[in-house]
Amino acid sequence: MATDLITTGFTEHSTAAEVVHGLDLHGLRAVVTGASSGIGVETARALASVGAEVTLAVRNVAAGDATAEAIRASTGSSAVRVRRLDLADRRSVAGFVAQWEGALHLLVNNAGLVTGGLDRTPEGWELQLATNHLGHFALADGLHGALALGASQRDGARVVSVSSTAHMRAGVDFDDLHFAHRDYDPQIAYAQSKTANSLFAVEATRRWAGEGIVANAVNPGGVATGLQRHFTPRQRASLDAAEAAGVFTYKTVPQGAATTLVAAVDPAFAHSGGHYLDDGQEAYTVPDDAEMADHPHGVKAWALDPGLAIRLWTVSAELVRATGP
Repeated sequence: MATDLITTGFTEHSTAAEVVHGLDLHGLRAVVTGASSGIGVETARALASVGAEVTLAVRNVAAGDATAEAIRASTGSSAVRVRRLDLADRRSVAGFVAQWEGALHLLVNNAGLVTGGLDRTPEGWELQLATNHLGHFALADGLHGALALGASQRDGARVVSVSSTAHMRAGVDFDDLHFAHRDYDPQIAYAQSKTANSLFAVEATRRWAGEGIVANAVNPGGVATGLQRHFTPRQRASLDAAEAAGVFTYKTVPQGAATTLVAAVDPAFAHSGGHYLDDGQEAYTVPDDAEMADHPHGVKAWALDPGLAIRLWTVSAELVRATGP
């Protein structure tokens, strides 16, 4: 019921800086993926501004270095680091995990990819699912021990999984995860990966909450970033139609990062996971056949289903832990 939903004092107009205002995060170690552009930069900047040690996990190290320097200059923090991470490359993820030392208190799985057509990894995985979900799954799974250590140090650790309203377009097709048999639609592929992001938070919390680790999914809302750079005319027309129908209103980048920061630092979510947040609040659940235009701030049941979350975790673990391409 709606009265049971977790609420906070933040809204769609809140900014990342407002969410962290007055906090002291010295001693907190955070990793933010995709932190060289868009809301990832603002997420990292907000965390660094209140004392957190932040590692920017990025595919383009040069861009990451430039971002880190800008964050250091704007926040006065020297605890901003850059590490290479290609989420579509299992070896890159494994290398990042192997090089990590010590505790981790906050993992923000922020990076995202949208393609205009069908692309695959060397394993044959559909690229959007491979990057947006499987890479982040392998990263979180690999850093589980570091998160458990972090949780023991600071009364809890958190994982934030950045999802999207797009999850409403499609659930996870377990019979054809990688579009081997169905016609490829990049919008459906993206939607599947965003549903997977939410299901990850559900199962990660079930498995890890006993160690003090919770995970939550967030919808940042409509933000114009580099994520849209590969859109086809059809994808762009669909986005424009959704905006016209009131599915979303464009936010600024600082506003787009705000809900991520709510999941990352707000006391309401310190020990409560498996939720989907929208505009700084826990979203209400709608049936799987609900129309996106009618419930732009809801979350479909298929994105929070515990049984589907367990199934996805099992399948994902089998894929990322397999040997060879």
